[in-house]
Amino acid sequence: MEQINNLQVVPCTDSNYLKPFRVHYSQNGTKKYWDFMRTHDSVSVLIFNTTSHCFVLVKQFRPAVYMCEWERSKPKPPEPAEQPEGAEGAEAGAAAQPEASEAGEGGSDGGEKAGEDATAAAAAPGQPPVSAGVTYELCAGLVDKPNLTLEEIARQEVLEECGYDVPVTKLRKITSYRSGVGVTGAKQTMFYAEVSEENRVGEGGGQPQEGELIEVVKVPLHEAMSFAYDERIPKTMGVIFSFIWFQSNMSPKYKISTNV
Repeated sequence: MEQINNLQVVPCTDSNYLKPFRVHYSQNGTKKYWDFMRTHDSVSVLIFNTTSHCFVLVKQFRPAVYMCEWERSKPKPPEPAEQPEGAEGAEAGAAAQPEASEAGEGGSDGGEKAGEDATAAAAAPGQPPVSAGVTYELCAGLVDKPNLTLEEIARQEVLEECGYDVPVTKLRKITSYRSGVGVTGAKQTMFYAEVSEENRVGEGGGQPQEGELIEVVKVPLHEAMSFAYDERIPKTMGVIFSFIWFQSNMSPKYKISTNV
């Protein structure tokens, strides 16, 4: 993964992908409102390489995940120390002293330096490693091409992200479901595709011109369920669900146990 630096968090005033709204409604006579995001539906594909008996996943840096981890890693403010009786007045006097010294121009440099250090420490908490924002995912993409079917979009994503040319007729629909029901309510449709090295026509990696930086990774079939339940490996729910689906529906075909 590339080095991540020069991070800046700014208000999002315009986006091609997320549109915030507030809906007002009445439910059983009670007036309510809900804030939500309008976004695109999506497709995802569980890819199984029948040559190597491996699942093909993608690995990429997700800024939203990284920023959540950064927020989680911020040090908590110290608990206020218990003060003995009468200490509050002394503390108030001590707090007033720096204000008086700042009014004059002859304050000590040491006091100013200490204030600067404290401000810098508060404004720049420790930055998490880049790995905190890297996740393992199914090959996936947005449904943003109205002239293409879901299968055609899925085929395109498999080719761009993972380098396999899979005929539309070889894509098997697993199911569809809602994601982000409290925020977006978008629908994702999941497919299954079997590939072999004969289908490999490129390296994958996504579309750099669209800002994609994707690493293709393989998970051996016999390690799949251990991978799915290992909480140390950051992954999407789609990975876990699709591996369980494969174990229930496809593993007998290959006569390989995928138990943890």
